[in-house]
Order: sequence, then C-alpha cells, then structure tokens
Amino acid sequence: MNAVKPTPAVNSLPGPKARALLERDRAVSTPSYPRDYPFVMARGRGAEVWDVDGNRFLDFMSGIGVASTGHSHPKVVQAIKDAADDFLHISSDYWHERMTRLAERLAGLNPVGEDAQVFFCQSGTESVEGALKLARYVSGRGRLVGFLGGFHGRTMGSLAITSSKYTQQAGFFPAMPGVTHIPYPNSFRPLLRGDDAGRATLDYLENVLFQCNVPASEVAAVIVEPIQGEGGYLVPPDGFLAGLRALCDRHGILLIFDEVQSGIGRTGKMFAAEHWGVKPDIMTLAKGLGSGLPIGAVVARRRHMEKWRKGAHGNTFGGNPLSCAAALATLDLVEKEYAANAAAVGEYFMGRLRELQHRFECIGDLRGKGLMIGMELVSDRTSRTPARALAEALLTHAYHQGLLLLSCGVSTVRFIPPLMIGRAHVDEALPMLERALRGALAEAQKA
Repeated sequence: MNAVKPTPAVNSLPGPKARALLERDRAVSTPSYPRDYPFVMARGRGAEVWDVDGNRFLDFMSGIGVASTGHSHPKVVQAIKDAADDFLHISSDYWHERMTRLAERLAGLNPVGEDAQVFFCQSGTESVEGALKLARYVSGRGRLVGFLGGFHGRTMGSLAITSSKYTQQAGFFPAMPGVTHIPYPNSFRPLLRGDDAGRATLDYLENVLFQCNVPASEVAAVIVEPIQGEGGYLVPPDGFLAGLRALCDRHGILLIFDEVQSGIGRTGKMFAAEHWGVKPDIMTLAKGLGSGLPIGAVVARRRHMEKWRKGAHGNTFGGNPLSCAAALATLDLVEKEYAANAAAVGEYFMGRLRELQHRFECIGDLRGKGLMIGMELVSDRTSRTPARALAEALLTHAYHQGLLLLSCGVSTVRFIPPLMIGRAHVDEALPMLERALRGALAEAQKA
C-alpha cells in the first residue's frame, strides 16, 4: 500500500538544494553513516536550525546530545575565537593554560569522589578506550564486564563493550577479548526475574556470573552507563548503582561510569550518577562537553591515574586549545544556568508527554531525567511488544513536520534537545510530535 505522505514543515522536503547536495555526497561519502532522514543543515542558533533550502526546524536531537548549550552559543563562539587568535594546536606532549584550567575544572567537580586527574582526547570512544586501558593497567587484570544494550563507541576496544545493536559488531569479529555482558536493569521489559530489576542484575552478576563463568578476581572493571543511552534511555532502579559500587569494592574491581551522553548537565545535574550519590573510580566524558567541538576526557582517581608511566597512553589532538576553550565556556553555562534549566524544563516536558500518552495507546513508557527523555512505542501495552517500524516512521514524519528526533533501543524515540530550551520550545514541539505520530500510525494502518 502507498504510505501516507507527511505534511512538510515549509516546502516539500528535501528541497532542491538538499537533493542536489545529497546526490553529490552519494558518490564520495561512505554509506556506513547511520542517517535517518535527508536533513542538510545550513545554520543553527539555539534550538533552531535551518536547512540549505531555508526550512526551519526545532532540533530535539542536538547532534546526538552534543550541542548542549544550543547551536553557536555566543559565549562559546567568542571563547573559540579568542583561543584561535592565540594558536590552533600544540600536542598534549606539551602544556597550555586552557588545558590545565579545564583539567582543574573537571577535577573540581568531584566526579570520582576524591582527588582526580584527567586525560584528554577527541571523542567518546577514545575516552572509553582510555578508561579500559587504565583499568587493565592499574589492576593487572584482563577481564571486563559490560551491559547488554550499552553503547561505548566503535573503535575495537569500546566496540567489544558495545552491545546496543548487533549491526555495530557484525563483520568486525574478533574485537578485544575478555568482555562479558550482563542484562542492564530494565523495569519496563525485564530480562531477569524479580520485582527489583536492579537487585536481580546484581544477584546475577555476583551469584551466577562470578560463580559459574568469570572469576571476580580476574575482572579489571565493570563499565556502565548510569542512564543507558543507545539501549533505550533506561533509568536504573534506585539502589542499583550503589549496589554495583559495593559489589565492585568487595571484589577489588574498578567501576567505570560512561557519562559520554548523560553527563554535563543533560539530566539536570552535572553528572547523571549524582541522582543516586554514587561515585565511580573512572568517568568518561565527551559529547556535550564541547558544545559542538570534538573533545573527550577520562577522569580518574588520582591514585589510579598517576600509576600510568610516561608514554603509556597519549593523544596528538587531546586538549586542543579551541576545544578546551569551548569546554570551559560550556561548563560556565551549564553550572550557572543550564543544568537547572534542564531539570525544570525536563519536568515540564515529561508532564506534556504524559498528557500525550493518555491519548495514544502506542506510547508504552516514558522515562528519563532532565532533558534525557525516552518515549517507548509499543504495538500492545499489555504485552509491551516493541513497535520498531512505528518508531522509525515517526522520525521521518517528525522531520516533515519540522522536528528533528532520533531513536534508540528497539522502539524508543529519544528527546535530547539543547539544555537551553524553554517551555515555549516544548509547547511548539508537542503539536509537531502529535501530528507526526498520527501520520506514522496512519501509515502503519495502511501498510
């Protein structure tokens, strides 16, 4: 059957200039980029972006959570310009003041509960690679435990821990050895028995995995997202992270929190783990830290980090002066205003989404904290059967309505707008979302 044609935001999408660029790009760019719809960006300000044909969109995916302070925030742009006037690059084999100042700022945020040191890189996957290498180096152990549904990157070490989609693993075996995955606590669709999904996961790790398959004494680290991102925006039950911290302490295992997506104010606090008052040994950061400029960081307890010998790990572009300047400006904005704004507007947004849930049976679950919100679509609320095709169709229909979204998990639509959005942005986005959802449902009925 013919699909229902969504109503365009301004003109027929994609427009002629976008189509021309897509044709040019097809010949020279890899098809491996996981693109969902044909958006060709020309410029952006705050939470608004425009394509090359002049169509305006609300950006509720912020470049996968990267444009944390909004597109081209004037204070971030000015900080980058000032840094560019000084110099563009000096490798991390040497020193510059902005790099040291940023390390001081991150350590001063107390992410690991005691004195910390920082290693800078360019991306989330590199920060995870650094964390894994550090854990193996200082522990003298080789095994690692990750979680099903976790996403930690696409380089060979982080890829071995990643398990959000088999697509990311297919064709690349073998990745780094020594990794075991266990279920992430999912209260909406639990994989393990028990009223408390977090306790069930901890029991499985301690009393099944460590007893039957993986000696705890050989595990260097457990790596976990305090709120799981690509796996479906899953919020763990209260007590899970604290229980995981205690378990790791009992067995001398390092605990790594991957806050690449959930950190830097995204959940209404600087780090998502602060919602539960738990500190890791090592934390990984990237995405929103630079408001669009590439930067990643490994923040670890000083007593661990200083065990690395000279040359044990390094990075040519880590601590780039422009990226450090952007990160310093970002932290200023997040600390002074945007983390609190994410908490307040996120609560309002969740309330508006619950109103939508009352009218649409296909919205099975809403979850998240701050402006890290997931809306899971189902074909049946009783069985909680995932509606994968509906979620994919919704993205395309939202694009035609002028709203940019991403999915995650099996059938979850995620909302990760810039942290500076206000209630007016939410009020504008909700009618677009509702029209897109109605269009996707009509398309599904005709299929």
